[in-house]
Amino acid sequence: MASLLLVDGSSYLYRAFHALPDLRNAAGEPTGALYGVLSMLRRLEADHKAMAGDATVYRACVFDAKGKTFRDDWYPDYKGHRPPMPEDLAAQIPAIHAAIAAAGWPILTIDGVEADDVIGTLARQAEAADIDVVVSTGDKDLAQLVSPRVTLVNTMSNETLDVAGVEAKFGVPPGLIVDYLTLIGDTVDNVPGVAKVGPKTAVKWLTQYGNLDGVIAHAGEIGGVVGQNLRDHLDFLPLGRRLVTVKCDVADLPAVTSLVPRTPDLAALAGMYAHYGFKTWLKEATGEAAGEAGSDARAGASAVAASDPAALVADGRHRDGYETILDQAGFERWLARIEAASLVALDTETTSLDPFEARIVGMSFALAAGEAAYLPLAHCGPDAPVQLDRESALARLKPWLESAAHAKVLQNAKYDQHVFANHGIALAGVAHDTMLESYVVEADKGHDLEQLAKRHLGLVGLSYTDLCGKGAKQIGFDQVAVDQASAYAAEDTDFTLRVHERLYPAIAADAGLTRIYHDIELPSREVLFAMERTGILINSARLDAQSHALGKRLLELEQEAQVLAGQPFNLNSPKQLAEILFTKLELPVKKKTPGGTPSTDEEVLSELALDYPLPKLLLEYRSLAKLKGTYTDKLPKMVNPVTGRIHTHFSQATAVTGRLSSSDPNLQNIPVRTPEGRRIREAFVAPAGHVLVSADYSQIELRIMAHLSEDAGLLAAFAAGEDVHRATAAEIFGITPLEVTSEQRRYAKTINFGLIYGMSAHGLARSLDIERSAAQTFIDRYFARYPGVARYMEETRARAREQGYVETVFGRRLQLPEIRASQAGRRQGAERAAINAPMQGTAADLIKLAMVAVHRWLATEGVKSRLLLQVHDELVLEVPDAELPRIRAELPGLMARVADLRVPLVVEVGAGASWEEAH
Repeated sequence: MASLLLVDGSSYLYRAFHALPDLRNAAGEPTGALYGVLSMLRRLEADHKAMAGDATVYRACVFDAKGKTFRDDWYPDYKGHRPPMPEDLAAQIPAIHAAIAAAGWPILTIDGVEADDVIGTLARQAEAADIDVVVSTGDKDLAQLVSPRVTLVNTMSNETLDVAGVEAKFGVPPGLIVDYLTLIGDTVDNVPGVAKVGPKTAVKWLTQYGNLDGVIAHAGEIGGVVGQNLRDHLDFLPLGRRLVTVKCDVADLPAVTSLVPRTPDLAALAGMYAHYGFKTWLKEATGEAAGEAGSDARAGASAVAASDPAALVADGRHRDGYETILDQAGFERWLARIEAASLVALDTETTSLDPFEARIVGMSFALAAGEAAYLPLAHCGPDAPVQLDRESALARLKPWLESAAHAKVLQNAKYDQHVFANHGIALAGVAHDTMLESYVVEADKGHDLEQLAKRHLGLVGLSYTDLCGKGAKQIGFDQVAVDQASAYAAEDTDFTLRVHERLYPAIAADAGLTRIYHDIELPSREVLFAMERTGILINSARLDAQSHALGKRLLELEQEAQVLAGQPFNLNSPKQLAEILFTKLELPVKKKTPGGTPSTDEEVLSELALDYPLPKLLLEYRSLAKLKGTYTDKLPKMVNPVTGRIHTHFSQATAVTGRLSSSDPNLQNIPVRTPEGRRIREAFVAPAGHVLVSADYSQIELRIMAHLSEDAGLLAAFAAGEDVHRATAAEIFGITPLEVTSEQRRYAKTINFGLIYGMSAHGLARSLDIERSAAQTFIDRYFARYPGVARYMEETRARAREQGYVETVFGRRLQLPEIRASQAGRRQGAERAAINAPMQGTAADLIKLAMVAVHRWLATEGVKSRLLLQVHDELVLEVPDAELPRIRAELPGLMARVADLRVPLVVEVGAGASWEEAH
């Protein structure tokens, strides 16, 4: 017996290129298509060997040749709509061919024909020689080749098509695929089919009339528009059939038996893997033990390996060793094992995603890869088996759960910590959190467990919707059958442990990442849990009064807008608003939506508001409507009935810079520059006998800029305790600080903060409402006075282009995947981020360090003051009146000492009965 594997290389080039992100090596060369194609071939080779067993194995990778083929002569528009190959893909073709050849694959590229024709000819020759054929492709046209000896596999979707599979997928057997394609057309190759005839109609006709010839013979009997379309297309059908038919008699091809795999050229492969940054493969090629997969996660190679769909495994074999704990003996046996283990992966299954509402349905544990168990405790579906009593089991587990000496790893541990707290258990011993590990190693990627398993393990697991459904028909997890719930839950802990084993080595090997993970992120998680648990008090009656006042003002603005428009209209309708602004009032169109209509977004209205009254009024209307809907109406409904407080959720792994985000409700976006926004903060209050204290780092990002750039002028200004904006204005305008006007200081403040965010002369001109040339003059003067800033910016851009990332002062790595993008706008955006990210990221690190330091100090001192919120550069505390003097005195120094920068850190502290009053 023998077996032939034919790979449609041209099909996979494009699919690999578009499936993977913009991967590049240290030299900035694109590597995504190369990596994807090689990943696919490695898996194909392994699968084919396993399938073929002891059979003789032949194989070849087939590519389209450059230039025209015979089909172009038949039909000049054949593939005529295809754009040129992307530059980044074309640049990888030589390396792809070289790497495939070095891996031992015969490569075929035949002039004048397509890869499909070469594959078709070899497949038919192999059939004639009693050789089984596997064709790996993503091209549906090749389904016409399928026979009892020819099978298609699509490694991008894990699909295999034999004769029955083709009929199940397309509705017709392989022998009718050509007729099917002729009728529906092939948009990829620009072969037109019959207008308005899709797969269903094509299958119906071919089933009814037997084949295409039968359809043509009965064309006059087919009624309706599609019948007329068929008759109009009859003259083209013979040519269409020829175009979509794979040629199976290409001359002068090598014999199938000559397509013997060669021994891989390991030296050549090692050179290429080293050049392109494929570190895990390099270790294989050089014979080095491949146990440091985490280092590839940092480099970006193995971290993305499993995101190649060709590498994913979804057969469920990883679940073979899972257990379900249903009796006391099994429970005691697993309890003994987890108590003796050095590290245990832990997870909960619950009744709700709301951490304050959730109650435990079951728990899972993992001790090693593939060695996991699920403990169901509260399943109540119709077929639910007898389970251990939840309260008794939790009481038995409580000493282990609350033991700091028993190390645990979880995915998003803060949620589970809330769930356990709902049952009176203070979870301790959280040594690792895979969500935070991913966030530290690869902040620019997704961090949920499903993504991590695909990216780092190459495994596809069960999804929540697989078990519970979605929408109106979704059931609770407690209704899921226990055998299915067990597979899902045990898999979660199994994946968590495996991901930890892949990611943590990357952290442990890097001092900066170790500091970010162990000194900042893990301790911050504990503080965030405490703040979420505490919540903050609000005055609902005050919010109700504000809501009423806002509603009244919105009605007034609506009436004023309609007077300015000269007619009634719906202020919330973009269509009506566009008609008023651009048709009736003939205001200039600033930009258009993707659909081609004039845009009325905030940017457009802000620009128009400089010259016209209606857009200015509309901006005010939108701002107040958002305040009313998001805060004054909504916040009273979000008060927890048990605690009487608002409990926001802090997301620790969202912003790539390290900043926290807040949701349900979002307390970080309450506007503070308008009276209405400040009134919202008035509703956040302290209980009787307490005050709220706000501690805010002063001009933190400017201070970080001074530290990073080491500019002598900025350092001197901060060291002297000067008003930096006034000092900057004095430098730019060539006057003394005492002569600086308020307008000049405003200009300097805009420049100081604008340059941090990469603002251009055009952007500065818009912000200051001045000519672009004047804005450029200000920028030039700024850099002349602060040359260290200009030098830092240029050096940072260059370093970002070289490394693909920048770092904060503390070692947080901020990836810039588009820093080498060919498209100028994307590249320039990444360059602006390269300047800003180290400052914003360092500021985020500082406030987290401060949060951790303050939390620990409060606990150590045994005071009753509590942290409530962290909002960007500010901490908010609830402080008993008696402790206020001490907190005021200690807090600034405590926060200023968390880091030693080249400039002093200054903390401003305020106190009051409300959050607004504390500012």
